[in-house]
Amino acid sequence: MSTTTTDPIADMLTRIRNAILVRKNEIVLPHSNIKENVAKILKESNFIDGIEVNKDKETTFKELKIRINSEDSNPKITEIVRLSKPGRRFYVNSKEIPTVKRGRGIVILSTSKGLMTGDQAKDQKVGGELICKVY
Repeated sequence: MSTTTTDPIADMLTRIRNAILVRKNEIVLPHSNIKENVAKILKESNFIDGIEVNKDKETTFKELKIRINSEDSNPKITEIVRLSKPGRRFYVNSKEIPTVKRGRGIVILSTSKGLMTGDQAKDQKVGGELICKVY
């Protein structure tokens, strides 16, 4: 079975969603820089507990290990949705960036200055492609 998908970010978000549903604490997936940056934003926003990049000694592939929550706690993610898809991209300017659940959730954007949350993009007055929303 091939591990490549046409939308690796959607694959990552689906793996997180499925792990939460079956009460798994961590997931391992193939590494890419954009997935690592999305995971870092989720960690900074306190939605996941940790990330780790492992390089397998036997192969040349890196793995991204995401710790969703600790053993004795509930996951902090209630909903995680991919907004912009390969077939339908969503671009917004800084004034059109949506708020999620009255500010309790976040939107992740891909801007000309890199990946950032919606609040950071509003502060820097930059727009971009909506990647996902997390609550």
